Amino acid sequence: MTKVAHEHRTEILQLAREHGAYDVRLFGSVARGEDRPDSDLDLLVRMEDGRSLLDHVALKQDLEDLLGRDVDVVTEASLHPGLRDRVLREAVPLQ
Repeated sequence: MTKVAHEHRTEILQLAREHGAYDVRLFGSVARGEDRPDSDLDLLVRMEDGRSLLDHVALKQDLEDLLGRDVDVVTEASLHPGLRDRVLREAVPLQ
């Protein structure tokens, strides 16, 4: 886990809860420890039932404001089938 994810872990999880996201996991270059200062943060989340796309977009925007970098927030259902296995294999819980 990178310094950014570690230092902001509590805030990331709080924002996730506020927007109905849980089971927050890192994947991509951050999870592999290969990120650079300009790398985005890739998060795999589960969303509470009844939450909308607006909650998803608001979470992404709030995280980008907090971290000062691009953030991708995806759910398992939204993963491309060709990437699904790799993402699930490398995903690291933020908890």
